[in-house]
Amino acid sequence: MTATTIPTKTIYAGTGRRKASIARVRLIPGSGKLTINGLPGESYLQYSPNYIRITYGPLHTLGLDKEYDILVNAQGGGLTGQADAIRLGVARALCNVNPEHRGALKAEGHLTRDSRVKERRKYGLRKARKAPQFSKR
Repeated sequence: MTATTIPTKTIYAGTGRRKASIARVRLIPGSGKLTINGLPGESYLQYSPNYIRITYGPLHTLGLDKEYDILVNAQGGGLTGQADAIRLGVARALCNVNPEHRGALKAEGHLTRDSRVKERRKYGLRKARKAPQFSKR
C-alpha cells in the first residue's frame, strides 16, 4: 500500500501508463480539484469534455467526485495517452484508498492497462509497415 501521511492528510499514489505517456497520480482528501503539471486540469486538457470525462471516470464510478483532489505529474505522449494514463493512475490510487473499490473499478475496465504501443520501424520500409512504391518497370 503506497500511502504517505503528512499532518492530518493522507496521500494515496498510483502510476498509470498508456502509449508513450506516464502519469504519476496522487490523491489527497479535498474538494475534487484536478491539477496536471502545475496547471488546472481543464486548461491542461484543453477544455475537451472527452478528456475530462476520461480522467474523472474512476471517481464517477465510485461516486467520489468531490472527495479527493488529484495531483498529476504527466510526461510523454499526447493528450489522449496522458488522459488514459491519468485514469489508470487514479484507479490504482483508489485501490490503495480502499481495496474494496477494486471490484467496481475492474468491472468498468478502469484497472486494465491498454498495452498497445507504436510498432517499431523496420529497415527497407518507410514506417512500420508502409513500403516504398513498387515500380514494375
